[in-house]
Amino acid sequence: MKNKIISKKFIYLISPNKIKNNSFFRKLEDIFKTKKVSFFQLRLKRETKSNKIIIGKKIKNICKQYKVKFIVNDDPYVAKSVNSDGCHIGQKDMKIINVKKILKNKIIGVTCHNSLNLVRIAIKNKADYIAIGAFNNSKTKKVKFRAKIKLLKIIKKITNIPIVAIGGINENNYKNLLLNKANFLAISGYIWKNKKYKPIEAIKKLK
Repeated sequence: MKNKIISKKFIYLISPNKIKNNSFFRKLEDIFKTKKVSFFQLRLKRETKSNKIIIGKKIKNICKQYKVKFIVNDDPYVAKSVNSDGCHIGQKDMKIINVKKILKNKIIGVTCHNSLNLVRIAIKNKADYIAIGAFNNSKTKKVKFRAKIKLLKIIKKITNIPIVAIGGINENNYKNLLLNKANFLAISGYIWKNKKYKPIEAIKKLK
């Protein structure tokens, strides 16, 4: 990612599982106005490809306006259709070498769970960033892989590839991850499913 990222904003915001109406786009703009978000990932597991493209094009315009990198989850073809800044792939998705053929020099991020071996493979395949976690229980999805803080320290010794920490990150635990050299924090449930704070209030707690 090196020269593809210039921002020092640490939040990697992931979309809610469903985007129902235009009020979401207004909320997204309000969040971006805080200037805390570096990335926004569109993650809609149960949406049709055509709807992902329609929603993605709207989000792309908002991201461009606020200088936020727009990443599409799982599908490089959707990423290409909406001209996103990149694509995030999991271990069960398309191989990074094939994603690169589709998206050329776009940003490619790879989920590495809690595995140093997967990290090494991602580095070898020239991923632009790696996602590590979960560090905590998550409201977004069931936690299968639990990562420990010491893994961040080990990764930092072998590479300077940016690390996105994931999993149940909120106002009570985010600072520990930053202090231990996570470059970005992937956040979703804390923003969109927070029973205590509205999205704009929740993100302002992350200082």
